[in-house]
Amino acid sequence: MRPKKEPTRPNPSGPRPTGPRLWLLPGAALALTGLLVSGCTSGSGSTAASGSAAASPSGSASRGASAAPSGSGTSLQDDYQRVIRNVLPSVVQITSGDSLGSGIVYDAQGDIVTNAHVVGSATNFTVTLANTTTALTATLVGTYPDSDLAVIRLGSPPAGLKPATFGKSSTVEVGQITLAMGSPLGLASSVTQGIVSATGRTVTEPGSGSSPGATIGNMVQTSAAINPGNSGGALVNLDSQVIGINTLAAVDQELNGGAAPGIGFAIPAATITSIANQLIKDGKVTNSGRAALGITARTYVNSSFQPAGAVIISVTQGSGAQAAGLQPGDVITKLGDTDVTTLNSLTTALAALAPGSQVNVTYTRNGESRTTQVTLGTLPSG
Repeated sequence: MRPKKEPTRPNPSGPRPTGPRLWLLPGAALALTGLLVSGCTSGSGSTAASGSAAASPSGSASRGASAAPSGSGTSLQDDYQRVIRNVLPSVVQITSGDSLGSGIVYDAQGDIVTNAHVVGSATNFTVTLANTTTALTATLVGTYPDSDLAVIRLGSPPAGLKPATFGKSSTVEVGQITLAMGSPLGLASSVTQGIVSATGRTVTEPGSGSSPGATIGNMVQTSAAINPGNSGGALVNLDSQVIGINTLAAVDQELNGGAAPGIGFAIPAATITSIANQLIKDGKVTNSGRAALGITARTYVNSSFQPAGAVIISVTQGSGAQAAGLQPGDVITKLGDTDVTTLNSLTTALAALAPGSQVNVTYTRNGESRTTQVTLGTLPSG
């Protein structure tokens, strides 16, 4: 689906300037009662997880993620320190103007993967590696805001650059120990610890500033502390594998947007490697891996001025929606068993589904409720 953008709540604070001052996290809607999520640049309801295996960017097979220490007879502290020594050199700090975030070294050619909301509309960046204070320059390779991912490339990759190893999303389980690495509040090479709290979360972040927002499925929820500046950093297991990119932290609506400790979200490794490989190869994404109906839509408001569905504006030629008989003017009110009251709720429901799957779509036409089965296509890149 390629929907029209809805108005979103204004961002209470823009990107945080580099420096020691603390800023409130910008708010973003999350499908959990009483909570919001916020992007983690300084200055995505629960669904079934079905992560697919992701290869290491170097092409070598990576071991399955495991919470158990790989070395026998060692303490947990020893395992933490081993993982930090192995992975922290692969985590970088990214700055552009007054915006600060993190990134992960993806390959020996100097490609670095990060969040799309970290790069924003910029094309030139300053990158600082974990093991040096020398600033390096980088340029944009490509960005895919629909999955909140981007790749930048170092102009002159230094010798000894250490790419990270990415784990298999299919082996990530609740209870596994995780370490979050990045530059929270500008504090480079910081590490926090927690566990995988849940998998398969679908989270929506609204647009703000230069970021159009995104609805992301299959995210990893973690209790490891994630703060502004952590965005684009690594969520790592005890096998020294990256299992996600730190992306969002939750804030509590009932506390006037105060922090909700221990609720953070990371984009899974399978999504990272799929999108990054395409951006590096082609500079764009041709296979998003995200389900689409094949329509353009907007939120429908009823006679009481209340949101009551997603009205179809146009139907893509040859799409599953066209084959199922959906037409402009139809108002979608349910996708499968999920009620649809806004365009955002339709997008969130689609994020939990896979291309090629079939789903019942309930809609109204001329005041009459109907149901049809649609075979979902793939969300295009542009």
